[in-house]
Amino acid sequence: MRALIAFLGLFLLAALASSAPHFAATQEHSYTSPKVDYVVDFPSPAWKLVDEPDEVHQHTEFVYGDRNDGYLRIRKEAVEEGITVKDFARRDQDQRTRFLPGFVDGKDESFNGRLSGVTLSYEYTQAGKPMAGRTYYLQSDSRTVYVLRFTGLRDKLLRIRNQTDLIARSLKLK
Repeated sequence: MRALIAFLGLFLLAALASSAPHFAATQEHSYTSPKVDYVVDFPSPAWKLVDEPDEVHQHTEFVYGDRNDGYLRIRKEAVEEGITVKDFARRDQDQRTRFLPGFVDGKDESFNGRLSGVTLSYEYTQAGKPMAGRTYYLQSDSRTVYVLRFTGLRDKLLRIRNQTDLIARSLKLK
């Protein structure tokens, strides 16, 4: 009987200890900086800042644990007069991602959050590994689009799709 009680006690202790990091990993945090004109929320502390805008590079970069697990680049883009966000997204994809090795075009979808726009998904290969990309084009006014470009291993990026959607929905201007 003592052995059973000891076993159950250890089992309960192990269960509680293994669930504690899970609760800590679900805490949200926000990013903003004097170098950017937006605020974005991250649903997990696994998202870490790796690069901020400077005189040469005008984008902010984050990784989700490891770059292959999830990589995000946020960039503000100027849009020509009369161009829709969907047309801008297609042109951007034609210039930036269509030439990736093994490129397979995905579908485009309307997207609504604090800023609305369109998303484009695609797949490609990198060093023989199946990769995926999902780009959110969020229009703040008739001349400005914020581009959130997520990439990672195909299976891993698919697993954090709910996080990529939450991050894109949270983007707001200061």
